[in-house]
Amino acid sequence: MAAALLPCLVAAAPLTLETALDLAVKRSESARAARAGVTSASEAARAAGQLPDPMLRAGVDNLPVTGGDRFSTARDSMTMKRVGISQEWLSSDKRAARQAAAEAAVAREGIQSQTAVAETRLNTALAYLDAFYAGEAQKLTMLMEHHAHEELEAARARLASSVGSSQEVLALTGARGTAEDESAEVRQQQGVAKLSLQRWVGTQADELAPVSALSLPTEQAYVAGHPTVVTKQLDIEVAKQVAAVAASERKPNWTWELSYGQRTGYSDMVSFGVSIPLRVAPSERQDRETAAKLALADKAEAELSEATRAATAEYRTLASDARRLLERIERYRTGVVTPARQRTTVATAAYRSNQGTLMTLFEARHAEVEAQRKLLALQRDLAKAQAQLAFKPLAQGADQ
Repeated sequence: MAAALLPCLVAAAPLTLETALDLAVKRSESARAARAGVTSASEAARAAGQLPDPMLRAGVDNLPVTGGDRFSTARDSMTMKRVGISQEWLSSDKRAARQAAAEAAVAREGIQSQTAVAETRLNTALAYLDAFYAGEAQKLTMLMEHHAHEELEAARARLASSVGSSQEVLALTGARGTAEDESAEVRQQQGVAKLSLQRWVGTQADELAPVSALSLPTEQAYVAGHPTVVTKQLDIEVAKQVAAVAASERKPNWTWELSYGQRTGYSDMVSFGVSIPLRVAPSERQDRETAAKLALADKAEAELSEATRAATAEYRTLASDARRLLERIERYRTGVVTPARQRTTVATAAYRSNQGTLMTLFEARHAEVEAQRKLLALQRDLAKAQAQLAFKPLAQGADQ
């Protein structure tokens, strides 16, 4: 029986933010693509420090094409069938430079993978918050709809007993229709929010658990872990390593060759030699290539400075929004929600003692629910601002 009921119990359990984040990361195709990029760069790095493959050379030298010996490989003493091998040689410094550039590329791909995971977590958290607060708003609109229905029935009963008026019934009928429309609108918004969350987690969640307090980073930690800042830092390293590879090309690569020649009726021969490219104008070719790569490093440094400024401004904006929203929530709860609740209490007591009208009670209840909805919207905005602070940096996302 326990085994049979377990799927139902699991399905009935509310979805938590931590579970949603784990599900989203596991099924994220962007994260999988980024991991594939890391694998590709790692495989390429393994071959970066190796020598080029040797070349097999075969041919026929001095083959006659005229006279009685034309196209014969065995009559003329100068005709020789040749087979050999050649190898381009890269110095250890060049191979080390290429290896360092490849490893820098691997590190950059690794950051891209972490960035994909962090973006997935952030988008999932924002979708989760939208869905959760849409559900809370739906509870409030359903409460308002219930109040409107109760008060309309009470107004009809009062009208039947000649205590109430038709004007009161008509007003409450319109109020109930408005409440039903608001509830339908919030249900529509909740459906859209749930579909957005399902896009990330892959399952439809009937109930969402409240979000616990998030650990917020400091400004220094936020900027240091910002995806753009970290990526630009590695772009600088990659550009510098690529420039080092270009600078090493100023020294040419020598190619060694060894071949064996066979002649019919004559002595076989061995040939060996070396090919050395001549850098006739290094200042116009190789140096220009190095300068181009160094300019890319300067570009990356400038982009890093700009990204750092942007990340700092982003943190300060989000932190300021969170702080001001927290102040607004406290002020709104004290100055609006609490008086609205007290007004409802007074209106209820007055109605029960026949000293207040049904419309007054309805208006008080409606004002209280509207105040709670506004408070809920402020709490949602605060939670989303805090989520951006918590899940945007790479270090925070990786730790969690």
